[in-house]
Amino acid sequence: MSDPVIQDASVKPLLERMVAHRQLSAVDAELLLAKPESARSEEDVLRWLAAEYGLAYTTLDDADPDRQLLSLFPARILLKEELLPLRRQNGTVEVATSRLFATQGLDALKTMTGLNLRPVLAAREAIQREIRKRLGVGADTIGTLDAEKGIEVVDEGAEDTNLDEGAEDDASIIRFVNQVLKDAIDLRASDIHLEPFEDEFRIRYRIDGVLQDISVPAQLKRFQPAIVSRIKILSHLNIAEKRLPQDGRLKVRIDEAEVDIRVSVIPMLHGEAVVMRLLRQNATLRGMGELDMDTREVDCFRRVLELPHGIILVTGPTGSGKTSTLYTALNEINDSIRKIITIEDPVEYQLKGVNQIQVNEKSGMTFARGLRSILRHDPDVMLVGEIRDHETAQIAVQASLTGHLVFSTLHTNDAAGAVTRLVDMGVEAYLVASSLEAVLAQRLVRVLCEHCKAPDDSATAQTLKERLGIAKGTVLYRSAGCRECRNTGFFGRHGIFEWMDADEEIRKLVLKNASTDQIRDAARRAGMKTLAEDGWRLVQRGITTVEEVLSVTTAKEMARTTRNETLDAARATAAKPA
Repeated sequence: MSDPVIQDASVKPLLERMVAHRQLSAVDAELLLAKPESARSEEDVLRWLAAEYGLAYTTLDDADPDRQLLSLFPARILLKEELLPLRRQNGTVEVATSRLFATQGLDALKTMTGLNLRPVLAAREAIQREIRKRLGVGADTIGTLDAEKGIEVVDEGAEDTNLDEGAEDDASIIRFVNQVLKDAIDLRASDIHLEPFEDEFRIRYRIDGVLQDISVPAQLKRFQPAIVSRIKILSHLNIAEKRLPQDGRLKVRIDEAEVDIRVSVIPMLHGEAVVMRLLRQNATLRGMGELDMDTREVDCFRRVLELPHGIILVTGPTGSGKTSTLYTALNEINDSIRKIITIEDPVEYQLKGVNQIQVNEKSGMTFARGLRSILRHDPDVMLVGEIRDHETAQIAVQASLTGHLVFSTLHTNDAAGAVTRLVDMGVEAYLVASSLEAVLAQRLVRVLCEHCKAPDDSATAQTLKERLGIAKGTVLYRSAGCRECRNTGFFGRHGIFEWMDADEEIRKLVLKNASTDQIRDAARRAGMKTLAEDGWRLVQRGITTVEEVLSVTTAKEMARTTRNETLDAARATAAKPA
Protein backbone atom coordinates (compact mmCIF):
# COMPACT_ATOMS: atom_id res chain seq x y z
CA MET A 1 0.00 0.00 0.00
CA SER A 2 1.61 3.26 -1.10
CA ASP A 3 1.63 6.51 0.88
CA PRO A 4 -0.80 8.36 -1.47
CA VAL A 5 -3.49 5.78 -0.64
CA ILE A 6 -3.44 6.52 3.08
CA GLN A 7 -3.20 10.23 3.85
CA ASP A 8 -4.66 10.42 7.38
CA ALA A 9 -1.65 10.39 9.74
CA SER A 10 -3.77 9.28 12.67
CA VAL A 11 -4.80 5.98 11.06
CA LYS A 12 -1.95 5.40 8.61
CA PRO A 13 0.38 3.40 10.90
CA LEU A 14 -2.45 1.17 12.14
CA LEU A 15 -3.86 0.44 8.66
CA GLU A 16 -0.43 -0.20 7.14
CA ARG A 17 0.43 -2.60 9.93
CA MET A 18 -2.85 -4.48 9.54
CA VAL A 19 -2.40 -4.71 5.77
CA ALA A 20 1.14 -6.05 6.29
CA HIS A 21 -0.20 -8.73 8.68
CA ARG A 22 -2.96 -9.61 6.20
CA GLN A 23 -5.64 -8.54 8.65
CA LEU A 24 -6.94 -6.01 6.16
CA SER A 25 -6.95 -5.61 2.38
CA ALA A 26 -5.61 -2.50 0.65
CA VAL A 27 -9.07 -1.88 -0.81
CA ASP A 28 -10.68 -1.95 2.64
CA ALA A 29 -7.96 0.36 3.94
CA GLU A 30 -8.94 2.92 1.31
CA LEU A 31 -12.59 2.67 2.36
CA LEU A 32 -11.66 3.21 6.01
CA LEU A 33 -9.88 6.47 5.16
CA ALA A 34 -13.29 8.01 4.67
CA LYS A 35 -14.37 6.68 8.08
CA PRO A 36 -11.52 7.51 10.50
CA GLU A 37 -13.88 6.96 13.44
CA SER A 38 -13.95 3.28 12.43
CA ALA A 39 -10.15 2.91 12.53
CA ARG A 40 -9.09 4.22 15.93
CA SER A 41 -7.85 0.79 17.04
CA GLU A 42 -7.39 -2.76 15.78
CA GLU A 43 -10.64 -3.72 17.51
CA ASP A 44 -12.53 -0.93 15.68
CA VAL A 45 -11.19 -2.12 12.31
CA LEU A 46 -12.02 -5.77 13.02
CA ARG A 47 -15.56 -4.89 14.12
CA TRP A 48 -15.98 -2.91 10.88
CA LEU A 49 -14.68 -5.88 8.86
CA ALA A 50 -17.07 -8.23 10.63
CA ALA A 51 -20.00 -6.01 9.70
CA GLU A 52 -18.81 -5.61 6.08
CA TYR A 53 -18.30 -9.34 5.49
CA GLY A 54 -21.19 -10.65 7.57
CA LEU A 55 -19.01 -12.31 10.19
CA ALA A 56 -19.20 -12.49 13.97
CA TYR A 57 -16.79 -10.61 16.24
CA THR A 58 -15.72 -11.78 19.73
CA THR A 59 -13.54 -10.30 22.46
CA LEU A 60 -12.75 -13.84 23.72
CA ASP A 61 -13.25 -12.57 27.30
CA ASP A 62 -15.65 -15.44 28.01
CA ALA A 63 -14.07 -17.90 25.61
CA ASP A 64 -14.08 -21.54 26.68
CA PRO A 65 -12.80 -23.55 23.70
CA ASP A 66 -13.69 -27.24 23.61
CA ARG A 67 -10.49 -29.13 24.54
CA GLN A 68 -11.60 -32.19 22.60
CA LEU A 69 -12.13 -29.98 19.57
CA LEU A 70 -8.71 -28.36 20.02
CA SER A 71 -7.06 -31.79 20.01
CA LEU A 72 -8.23 -32.33 16.42
CA PHE A 73 -5.96 -29.56 15.12
CA PRO A 74 -2.14 -29.50 15.03
CA ALA A 75 -0.81 -27.06 17.64
CA ARG A 76 1.98 -26.05 15.28
CA ILE A 77 -0.45 -24.68 12.69
CA LEU A 78 -2.72 -23.02 15.25
CA LEU A 79 0.23 -21.16 16.76
CA LYS A 80 1.88 -20.24 13.48
CA GLU A 81 -1.33 -19.02 11.81
CA GLU A 82 -2.84 -17.59 15.02
CA LEU A 83 -6.07 -19.58 14.81
CA LEU A 84 -8.24 -20.66 17.75
CA PRO A 85 -11.05 -23.22 17.25
CA LEU A 86 -13.94 -22.15 19.48
CA ARG A 87 -16.97 -24.44 19.09
CA ARG A 88 -18.77 -26.81 16.75
CA GLN A 89 -22.25 -25.72 15.61
CA ASN A 90 -24.43 -27.54 13.08
CA GLY A 91 -21.47 -29.37 11.57
CA THR A 92 -19.36 -26.21 11.26
CA VAL A 93 -16.41 -25.27 13.47
CA GLU A 94 -16.04 -21.60 14.39
CA VAL A 95 -12.39 -20.51 14.34
CA ALA A 96 -11.21 -17.20 15.80
CA THR A 97 -8.76 -15.26 13.62
CA SER A 98 -7.56 -11.69 13.26
CA ARG A 99 -6.05 -12.36 9.80
CA LEU A 100 -9.08 -12.70 7.56
CA PHE A 101 -7.00 -12.42 4.40
CA ALA A 102 -4.34 -14.99 5.40
CA THR A 103 -6.35 -17.93 4.08
CA GLN A 104 -3.55 -20.51 3.98
CA GLY A 105 -4.02 -21.41 7.66
CA LEU A 106 -7.74 -22.15 7.40
CA ASP A 107 -7.17 -23.99 4.11
CA ALA A 108 -4.51 -26.20 5.73
CA LEU A 109 -6.82 -27.06 8.64
CA LYS A 110 -9.68 -27.89 6.25
CA THR A 111 -7.45 -30.19 4.23
CA MET A 112 -6.05 -31.99 7.28
CA THR A 113 -9.33 -32.46 9.17
CA GLY A 114 -11.98 -32.43 6.45
CA LEU A 115 -14.10 -30.15 8.65
CA ASN A 116 -16.13 -27.15 7.50
CA LEU A 117 -14.63 -24.03 9.12
CA ARG A 118 -16.15 -20.57 9.60
CA PRO A 119 -13.94 -17.62 10.64
CA VAL A 120 -14.87 -15.42 13.61
CA LEU A 121 -12.92 -12.18 14.00
CA ALA A 122 -11.05 -11.38 17.24
CA ALA A 123 -8.12 -9.17 18.25
CA ARG A 124 -4.69 -10.64 17.58
CA GLU A 125 -3.46 -10.16 21.17
CA ALA A 126 -6.58 -11.87 22.58
CA ILE A 127 -6.09 -14.88 20.27
CA GLN A 128 -2.42 -15.22 21.22
CA ARG A 129 -3.32 -15.03 24.90
CA GLU A 130 -6.02 -17.69 24.66
CA ILE A 131 -3.92 -20.02 22.50
CA ARG A 132 -1.09 -19.88 25.02
CA LYS A 133 -3.54 -20.48 27.86
CA ARG A 134 -5.25 -23.45 26.18
CA LEU A 135 -2.31 -25.15 24.47
CA GLY A 136 0.45 -24.20 26.89
CA VAL A 137 3.77 -22.45 26.42
CA GLY A 138 5.92 -24.13 23.76
CA ALA A 139 3.09 -26.31 22.43
CA ASP A 140 4.36 -26.10 18.85
CA THR A 141 7.84 -27.19 19.89
CA ILE A 142 6.65 -30.09 22.05
CA GLY A 143 4.22 -31.16 19.33
CA THR A 144 7.09 -31.43 16.85
CA LEU A 145 9.33 -33.22 19.35
CA ASP A 146 6.57 -35.71 20.10
CA ALA A 147 6.70 -36.82 16.47
CA GLU A 148 10.48 -37.19 16.52
CA LYS A 149 12.33 -40.27 17.71
CA GLY A 150 15.57 -40.55 19.64
CA ILE A 151 15.82 -36.93 20.89
CA GLU A 152 19.07 -36.51 22.80
CA VAL A 153 20.49 -33.32 24.28
CA VAL A 154 24.29 -33.08 24.06
CA ASP A 155 26.76 -30.41 25.10
CA GLU A 156 26.99 -28.14 22.10
CA GLY A 157 29.72 -25.93 23.54
CA ALA A 158 29.24 -22.18 23.51
CA GLU A 159 25.60 -21.30 23.01
CA ASP A 160 24.09 -18.10 21.65
CA THR A 161 21.62 -17.14 24.34
CA ASN A 162 20.01 -14.30 22.41
CA LEU A 163 16.38 -15.36 22.78
CA ASP A 164 15.20 -13.38 19.77
CA GLU A 165 17.59 -15.30 17.52
CA GLY A 166 17.17 -18.62 19.35
CA ALA A 167 13.40 -18.53 18.82
CA GLU A 168 14.00 -18.82 15.08
CA ASP A 169 15.79 -22.15 15.41
CA ASP A 170 14.16 -25.41 14.38
CA ALA A 171 11.62 -26.79 16.86
CA SER A 172 13.67 -28.45 19.59
CA ILE A 173 14.38 -28.54 23.31
CA ILE A 174 16.57 -25.47 22.81
CA ARG A 175 13.64 -23.56 21.42
CA PHE A 176 11.26 -24.76 24.13
CA VAL A 177 13.54 -23.54 26.94
CA ASN A 178 13.95 -20.21 25.13
CA GLN A 179 10.17 -19.92 24.83
CA VAL A 180 9.70 -20.50 28.57
CA LEU A 181 12.32 -17.87 29.42
CA LYS A 182 10.88 -15.35 26.98
CA ASP A 183 7.33 -15.94 28.19
CA ALA A 184 8.37 -15.45 31.84
CA ILE A 185 10.24 -12.23 31.04
CA ASP A 186 7.28 -10.86 29.05
CA LEU A 187 4.96 -11.59 32.00
CA ARG A 188 7.28 -9.74 34.47
CA ALA A 189 8.01 -12.95 36.40
CA SER A 190 10.72 -12.84 39.07
CA ASP A 191 11.14 -16.64 39.26
CA ILE A 192 10.46 -19.71 37.14
CA HIS A 193 9.69 -23.00 38.93
CA LEU A 194 9.98 -26.32 37.04
CA GLU A 195 8.63 -29.04 39.33
CA PRO A 196 8.65 -32.80 38.62
CA PHE A 197 5.77 -34.97 39.84
CA GLU A 198 4.83 -38.56 39.16
CA ASP A 199 2.55 -37.82 36.20
CA GLU A 200 3.35 -34.22 35.23
CA PHE A 201 6.12 -31.66 34.85
CA ARG A 202 4.65 -28.46 36.25
CA ILE A 203 5.82 -24.94 35.35
CA ARG A 204 4.95 -21.95 37.53
CA TYR A 205 5.97 -18.28 37.38
CA ARG A 206 6.17 -15.98 40.40
CA ILE A 207 4.49 -12.75 39.29
CA ASP A 208 4.07 -9.86 41.73
CA GLY A 209 5.20 -12.18 44.51
CA VAL A 210 2.58 -14.88 43.86
CA LEU A 211 3.14 -18.22 42.10
CA GLN A 212 0.87 -18.76 39.08
CA ASP A 213 0.40 -22.02 37.17
CA ILE A 214 1.35 -21.88 33.50
CA SER A 215 -0.40 -24.03 30.93
CA VAL A 216 1.93 -26.57 29.33
CA PRO A 217 1.37 -29.36 26.79
CA ALA A 218 0.10 -32.57 28.39
CA GLN A 219 3.01 -34.60 26.98
CA LEU A 220 5.68 -32.34 28.53
CA LYS A 221 6.54 -34.94 31.21
CA ARG A 222 8.20 -37.12 28.55
CA PHE A 223 10.81 -34.43 27.88
CA GLN A 224 11.56 -33.54 31.52
CA PRO A 225 15.15 -34.93 31.55
CA ALA A 226 16.00 -33.24 28.26
CA ILE A 227 14.64 -29.87 29.43
CA VAL A 228 16.58 -30.01 32.71
CA SER A 229 19.73 -31.04 30.84
CA ARG A 230 19.35 -28.09 28.47
CA ILE A 231 19.09 -25.68 31.41
CA LYS A 232 22.17 -27.28 33.00
CA ILE A 233 24.15 -26.83 29.78
CA LEU A 234 23.20 -23.15 29.60
CA SER A 235 24.13 -22.71 33.28
CA HIS A 236 27.49 -24.53 32.93
CA LEU A 237 26.44 -27.29 35.34
CA ASN A 238 27.28 -30.99 35.30
CA ILE A 239 24.54 -32.77 33.31
CA ALA A 240 25.75 -36.17 34.53
CA GLU A 241 25.27 -35.25 38.20
CA LYS A 242 21.66 -36.01 39.15
CA ARG A 243 22.03 -36.83 42.85
CA LEU A 244 23.35 -33.57 44.33
CA PRO A 245 22.07 -29.96 44.30
CA GLN A 246 23.79 -27.61 41.85
CA ASP A 247 23.79 -23.83 41.43
CA GLY A 248 24.65 -21.93 38.27
CA ARG A 249 23.87 -18.82 36.26
CA LEU A 250 23.35 -17.64 32.72
CA LYS A 251 22.63 -14.37 30.97
CA VAL A 252 20.17 -13.88 28.11
CA ARG A 253 19.29 -11.01 25.80
CA ILE A 254 15.79 -10.21 24.61
CA ASP A 255 14.60 -7.01 22.95
CA GLU A 256 18.01 -5.42 23.66
CA ALA A 257 17.53 -6.11 27.39
CA GLU A 258 19.86 -8.29 29.43
CA VAL A 259 18.53 -10.63 32.11
CA ASP A 260 20.83 -12.39 34.57
CA ILE A 261 19.37 -15.75 35.62
CA ARG A 262 20.37 -17.62 38.80
CA VAL A 263 19.70 -21.35 38.49
CA SER A 264 19.20 -23.85 41.31
CA VAL A 265 18.77 -27.56 40.60
CA ILE A 266 17.75 -29.97 43.39
CA PRO A 267 16.99 -33.72 43.03
CA MET A 268 13.42 -34.56 44.06
CA LEU A 269 11.46 -37.81 44.32
CA HIS A 270 10.39 -37.80 40.66
CA GLY A 271 13.34 -36.04 39.06
CA GLU A 272 15.28 -32.80 39.31
CA ALA A 273 13.45 -29.57 40.18
CA VAL A 274 14.72 -26.27 38.78
CA VAL A 275 14.17 -22.73 40.05
CA MET A 276 15.42 -19.79 37.99
CA ARG A 277 15.53 -16.27 39.44
CA LEU A 278 15.34 -13.52 36.82
CA LEU A 279 17.35 -10.36 37.49
CA ARG A 280 16.87 -7.60 34.94
CA GLN A 281 20.28 -5.98 34.57
CA ASN A 282 19.19 -2.73 32.91
CA ALA A 283 16.06 -2.11 34.96
CA THR A 284 15.49 1.62 35.40
CA LEU A 285 16.42 2.80 38.88
CA ARG A 286 13.78 4.86 40.63
CA GLY A 287 14.42 8.13 42.39
CA MET A 288 13.73 8.61 46.08
CA GLY A 289 10.37 10.21 45.31
CA GLU A 290 9.27 7.19 43.27
CA LEU A 291 9.54 4.93 46.34
CA ASP A 292 6.37 6.79 47.40
CA MET A 293 7.24 6.78 51.09
CA ASP A 294 5.26 8.96 53.48
CA THR A 295 6.68 12.41 54.28
CA ARG A 296 8.32 11.44 57.59
CA GLU A 297 10.09 8.42 56.12
CA VAL A 298 11.43 10.38 53.12
CA ASP A 299 12.75 13.17 55.36
CA CYS A 300 14.43 10.67 57.70
CA PHE A 301 15.97 8.77 54.78
CA ARG A 302 17.37 11.90 53.17
CA ARG A 303 18.82 13.00 56.51
CA VAL A 304 20.80 9.79 57.12
CA LEU A 305 22.14 9.85 53.55
CA GLU A 306 24.08 12.98 54.50
CA LEU A 307 25.71 11.40 57.56
CA PRO A 308 29.51 10.97 57.42
CA HIS A 309 29.48 7.54 59.09
CA GLY A 310 27.27 4.92 60.72
CA ILE A 311 25.20 1.88 59.71
CA ILE A 312 21.82 2.04 57.94
CA LEU A 313 20.02 -1.30 57.73
CA VAL A 314 17.12 -2.36 55.51
CA THR A 315 15.28 -5.43 56.77
CA GLY A 316 12.64 -7.79 55.47
CA PRO A 317 12.22 -11.27 53.99
CA THR A 318 13.64 -12.42 50.66
CA GLY A 319 11.92 -10.65 47.78
CA SER A 320 10.71 -7.64 49.77
CA GLY A 321 12.62 -5.08 47.67
CA LYS A 322 15.47 -4.38 50.11
CA THR A 323 18.18 -4.25 47.44
CA SER A 324 16.12 -1.95 45.19
CA THR A 325 15.65 0.49 48.07
CA LEU A 326 19.37 0.48 48.86
CA TYR A 327 20.29 1.08 45.22
CA THR A 328 17.87 4.00 45.16
CA ALA A 329 19.68 5.44 48.18
CA LEU A 330 23.10 4.94 46.58
CA ASN A 331 21.91 6.52 43.36
CA GLU A 332 20.80 9.55 45.37
CA ILE A 333 24.30 10.18 46.77
CA ASN A 334 26.35 8.93 43.81
CA ASP A 335 28.54 11.88 42.83
CA SER A 336 32.14 12.69 41.97
CA ILE A 337 33.22 13.53 45.53
CA ARG A 338 32.29 10.17 47.09
CA LYS A 339 33.81 6.78 46.50
CA ILE A 340 31.14 4.08 46.73
CA ILE A 341 31.98 0.36 46.81
CA THR A 342 29.52 -2.50 47.05
CA ILE A 343 29.94 -6.21 47.72
CA GLU A 344 26.92 -8.27 46.72
CA ASP A 345 25.63 -11.74 45.98
CA PRO A 346 24.46 -11.28 43.29
CA VAL A 347 25.03 -7.85 41.73
CA GLU A 348 21.44 -7.07 40.73
CA TYR A 349 21.88 -3.62 39.17
CA GLN A 350 24.91 -2.08 37.53
CA LEU A 351 25.41 1.47 38.78
CA LYS A 352 27.53 3.86 36.75
CA GLY A 353 30.32 5.33 38.86
CA VAL A 354 29.97 2.72 41.63
CA ASN A 355 32.61 0.03 42.22
CA GLN A 356 30.77 -3.28 42.54
CA ILE A 357 32.19 -6.61 43.75
CA GLN A 358 30.56 -9.98 43.12
CA VAL A 359 30.74 -12.53 45.96
CA ASN A 360 32.10 -15.89 44.82
CA GLU A 361 32.14 -18.46 47.62
CA LYS A 362 33.84 -21.12 45.47
CA SER A 363 36.87 -18.93 44.81
CA GLY A 364 37.01 -17.70 48.40
CA MET A 365 35.56 -14.22 47.80
CA THR A 366 33.20 -14.06 50.78
CA PHE A 367 31.46 -11.02 52.25
CA ALA A 368 33.95 -10.89 55.14
CA ARG A 369 37.04 -11.21 52.94
CA GLY A 370 35.70 -8.68 50.44
CA LEU A 371 34.90 -6.23 53.23
CA ARG A 372 38.45 -6.32 54.56
CA SER A 373 39.78 -5.57 51.07
CA ILE A 374 37.25 -2.77 50.51
CA LEU A 375 38.56 -0.90 53.56
CA ARG A 376 41.98 -0.63 51.90
CA HIS A 377 40.40 1.11 48.88
CA ASP A 378 39.53 4.28 50.81
CA PRO A 379 35.73 4.24 50.35
CA ASP A 380 33.36 6.88 51.69
CA VAL A 381 30.24 4.73 51.33
CA MET A 382 29.96 0.92 51.43
CA LEU A 383 27.09 -1.40 50.60
CA VAL A 384 27.21 -4.93 52.04
CA GLY A 385 24.61 -7.02 50.25
CA GLU A 386 23.67 -8.92 53.40
CA ILE A 387 24.99 -9.34 56.94
CA ARG A 388 24.90 -13.13 57.30
CA ASP A 389 27.26 -13.96 60.15
CA HIS A 390 29.21 -12.62 63.11
CA GLU A 391 32.38 -11.91 61.11
CA THR A 392 30.60 -9.80 58.48
CA ALA A 393 28.59 -7.96 61.15
CA GLN A 394 31.73 -7.21 63.18
CA ILE A 395 33.66 -5.83 60.19
CA ALA A 396 30.67 -3.71 59.06
CA VAL A 397 30.35 -2.20 62.56
CA GLN A 398 34.09 -1.49 62.76
CA ALA A 399 33.96 0.14 59.31
CA SER A 400 31.16 2.46 60.43
CA LEU A 401 33.14 3.43 63.54
CA THR A 402 36.21 4.33 61.47
CA GLY A 403 34.45 6.94 59.35
CA HIS A 404 32.48 5.03 56.72
CA LEU A 405 28.79 5.15 55.89
CA VAL A 406 27.68 1.51 55.65
CA PHE A 407 24.44 0.21 54.11
CA SER A 408 23.34 -3.40 54.47
CA THR A 409 20.36 -5.75 54.80
CA LEU A 410 19.15 -8.20 57.45
CA HIS A 411 16.37 -10.78 57.54
CA THR A 412 14.14 -9.68 60.43
CA ASN A 413 10.40 -9.25 60.88
CA ASP A 414 10.49 -5.56 61.77
CA ALA A 415 12.82 -2.62 62.36
CA ALA A 416 13.24 -3.17 66.10
CA GLY A 417 14.20 -6.80 65.52
CA ALA A 418 17.34 -5.73 63.63
CA VAL A 419 18.92 -4.40 66.83
CA THR A 420 18.55 -7.61 68.80
CA ARG A 421 19.55 -9.63 65.71
CA LEU A 422 22.96 -7.90 65.60
CA VAL A 423 23.47 -8.59 69.29
CA ASP A 424 22.45 -12.23 68.77
CA MET A 425 25.12 -12.45 66.05
CA GLY A 426 27.73 -11.68 68.67
CA VAL A 427 28.27 -7.94 68.14
CA GLU A 428 28.74 -6.24 71.50
CA ALA A 429 25.76 -4.13 72.55
CA TYR A 430 27.90 -1.00 73.02
CA LEU A 431 29.17 -1.29 69.42
CA VAL A 432 25.62 -1.62 68.08
CA ALA A 433 24.48 1.37 70.16
CA SER A 434 27.32 3.58 68.92
CA SER A 435 27.26 2.58 65.23
CA LEU A 436 23.60 2.00 64.25
CA GLU A 437 21.91 5.11 62.87
CA ALA A 438 18.61 3.85 61.46
CA VAL A 439 16.66 0.76 60.40
CA LEU A 440 14.12 0.58 57.59
CA ALA A 441 11.81 -2.45 57.53
CA GLN A 442 9.80 -3.00 54.37
CA ARG A 443 7.40 -5.30 52.56
CA LEU A 444 5.84 -5.34 49.10
CA VAL A 445 2.07 -5.39 48.61
CA ARG A 446 0.37 -5.96 45.28
CA VAL A 447 -1.15 -2.94 43.55
CA LEU A 448 -4.78 -3.06 42.42
CA CYS A 449 -5.22 -3.24 38.66
CA GLU A 450 -6.40 0.15 37.43
CA HIS A 451 -8.54 -1.49 34.75
CA CYS A 452 -10.75 -3.56 37.03
CA LYS A 453 -10.55 -2.48 40.67
CA ALA A 454 -13.97 -1.97 42.25
CA PRO A 455 -15.30 -0.31 45.44
CA ASP A 456 -15.53 -2.68 48.42
CA ASP A 457 -18.88 -2.20 50.13
CA SER A 458 -18.75 -5.44 52.11
CA ALA A 459 -19.54 -5.62 55.83
CA THR A 460 -15.92 -6.62 56.48
CA ALA A 461 -14.65 -3.42 54.86
CA GLN A 462 -17.06 -1.30 56.93
CA THR A 463 -15.98 -3.03 60.14
CA LEU A 464 -12.30 -2.44 59.37
CA LYS A 465 -12.99 1.23 58.69
CA GLU A 466 -14.47 1.56 62.16
CA ARG A 467 -11.66 -0.39 63.86
CA LEU A 468 -8.91 1.58 62.13
CA GLY A 469 -10.57 4.98 62.42
CA ILE A 470 -10.82 5.43 58.64
CA ALA A 471 -13.33 8.14 57.67
CA LYS A 472 -16.73 6.77 56.64
CA GLY A 473 -16.61 8.57 53.31
CA THR A 474 -13.30 6.90 52.32
CA VAL A 475 -13.75 4.40 49.50
CA LEU A 476 -11.94 1.09 49.95
CA TYR A 477 -11.35 -1.07 46.89
CA ARG A 478 -11.26 -4.78 46.15
CA SER A 479 -9.63 -6.79 43.38
CA ALA A 480 -11.89 -7.94 40.53
CA GLY A 481 -9.75 -9.41 37.71
CA CYS A 482 -9.56 -8.78 33.98
CA ARG A 483 -7.43 -9.80 31.02
CA GLU A 484 -4.98 -6.93 31.63
CA CYS A 485 -3.95 -8.46 34.99
CA ARG A 486 -4.44 -12.14 34.03
CA ASN A 487 -7.57 -12.20 36.21
CA THR A 488 -5.55 -11.67 39.41
CA GLY A 489 -6.92 -8.20 40.14
CA PHE A 490 -3.39 -6.85 40.68
CA PHE A 491 -0.64 -5.40 38.50
CA GLY A 492 2.73 -4.50 40.03
CA ARG A 493 3.78 -4.01 43.64
CA HIS A 494 4.30 -1.11 46.06
CA GLY A 495 6.44 -0.85 49.18
CA ILE A 496 5.22 -0.30 52.72
CA PHE A 497 7.81 0.99 55.18
CA GLU A 498 8.67 1.18 58.88
CA TRP A 499 11.43 3.67 59.75
CA MET A 500 13.19 3.56 63.12
CA ASP A 501 15.81 6.17 64.07
CA ALA A 502 18.39 5.08 66.64
CA ASP A 503 17.82 7.98 69.05
CA GLU A 504 19.22 8.37 72.55
CA GLU A 505 16.44 6.39 74.23
CA ILE A 506 16.90 3.45 71.88
CA ARG A 507 20.70 3.51 72.33
CA LYS A 508 20.21 3.32 76.12
CA LEU A 509 17.82 0.38 75.68
CA VAL A 510 20.37 -1.43 73.49
CA LEU A 511 23.03 -1.00 76.18
CA LYS A 512 20.60 -2.52 78.69
CA ASN A 513 19.97 -5.50 76.37
CA ALA A 514 16.28 -4.56 76.21
CA SER A 515 13.80 -6.77 74.37
CA THR A 516 12.52 -6.14 70.86
CA ASP A 517 9.12 -5.11 72.25
CA GLN A 518 10.69 -2.46 74.50
CA ILE A 519 12.73 -1.06 71.61
CA ARG A 520 9.66 -1.05 69.35
CA ASP A 521 7.57 0.83 71.94
CA ALA A 522 10.31 3.43 72.31
CA ALA A 523 10.45 3.88 68.53
CA ARG A 524 6.64 4.27 68.45
CA ARG A 525 6.85 7.03 71.04
CA ALA A 526 9.43 8.76 68.83
CA GLY A 527 7.04 8.74 65.86
CA MET A 528 7.67 5.44 64.09
CA LYS A 529 4.73 4.05 62.09
CA THR A 530 4.46 0.28 61.84
CA LEU A 531 4.31 -1.63 58.57
CA ALA A 532 0.58 -2.16 59.05
CA GLU A 533 -0.04 1.55 59.63
CA ASP A 534 1.83 2.45 56.46
CA GLY A 535 -0.19 -0.22 54.68
CA TRP A 536 -3.46 1.44 55.76
CA ARG A 537 -2.14 4.61 54.10
CA LEU A 538 -2.10 2.75 50.77
CA VAL A 539 -5.50 1.18 51.44
CA GLN A 540 -7.04 4.62 51.99
CA ARG A 541 -5.47 5.86 48.75
CA GLY A 542 -7.03 2.98 46.81
CA ILE A 543 -3.63 1.52 45.87
CA THR A 544 -4.06 -1.88 47.54
CA THR A 545 -6.50 -3.92 49.62
CA VAL A 546 -6.85 -4.65 53.31
CA GLU A 547 -6.21 -8.35 52.57
CA GLU A 548 -2.88 -7.53 50.92
CA VAL A 549 -1.67 -5.58 53.95
CA LEU A 550 -2.76 -8.38 56.26
CA SER A 551 -0.91 -10.92 54.09
CA VAL A 552 2.48 -9.27 54.72
CA THR A 553 1.99 -8.14 58.33
CA THR A 554 1.45 -10.31 61.39
CA ALA A 555 -1.76 -10.73 63.38
CA LYS A 556 0.11 -9.37 66.41
CA GLU A 557 1.06 -6.23 64.49
CA MET A 558 -2.53 -5.86 63.27
CA ALA A 559 -3.80 -5.98 66.87
CA ARG A 560 -1.11 -3.55 68.01
CA THR A 561 -1.95 -1.13 65.19
CA THR A 562 -5.65 -1.31 65.95
CA ARG A 563 -4.93 -0.60 69.61
CA ASN A 564 -2.73 2.37 68.70
CA GLU A 565 -5.35 3.79 66.34
CA THR A 566 -7.98 3.51 69.08
CA LEU A 567 -5.71 5.23 71.62
CA ASP A 568 -4.87 8.02 69.16
CA ALA A 569 -8.57 8.58 68.46
CA ALA A 570 -9.33 8.64 72.21
CA ARG A 571 -6.55 11.19 72.83
CA ALA A 572 -7.83 13.39 69.98
CA THR A 573 -11.35 13.29 71.43
CA ALA A 574 -10.11 14.13 74.94
CA ALA A 575 -8.13 17.09 73.60
CA LYS A 576 -11.21 18.73 72.04
CA PRO A 577 -12.69 21.61 74.06
CA ALA A 578 -16.00 20.86 75.76
